[in-house]
Amino acid sequence: MDDWKLPWVGGCMCGAIRFTISARPLLTMACHCTGCQKLSASAYSLTIIVPGGGFMLDKGEPVAGGLHREHRQNYCPDCKNWVFTNVAGMDIVNVRATMLDDHAWITPFAEVNTAEGYAWARTGAELSYPGAPAMEDYPKAIEAFAERGPRPG
Repeated sequence: MDDWKLPWVGGCMCGAIRFTISARPLLTMACHCTGCQKLSASAYSLTIIVPGGGFMLDKGEPVAGGLHREHRQNYCPDCKNWVFTNVAGMDIVNVRATMLDDHAWITPFAEVNTAEGYAWARTGAELSYPGAPAMEDYPKAIEAFAERGPRPG
């Protein structure tokens, strides 16, 4: 049974960047690291992790911004929204959850890097990690999310 109601569409604030998500997400997550705090100008960033093949850029050409390290943060060149991140060495895309046209249903299933975050800004996520989860923790988190993660209404 497909209760994900795919595809999903979204884009930046001004509409210059538009995308489609056609594969079910692997995980929804809040990242409390200081990098995400600065990039999002918030206590944490909200992410939907999707398989690379399930993300299609429909309109616009994003520009690199943010950390310029191993991962590529992609921004709208016009409104400067942080829209998505290509994760180095992995075929996944971290989409900023608020960029979806219909995003009210999204809640973080996991939160990471909580040791760097504000104590008052916990999300109540089912899974919580003081740092980055070990790579061997991701399959269990993805499986749990597939069973119990939030779904669109």
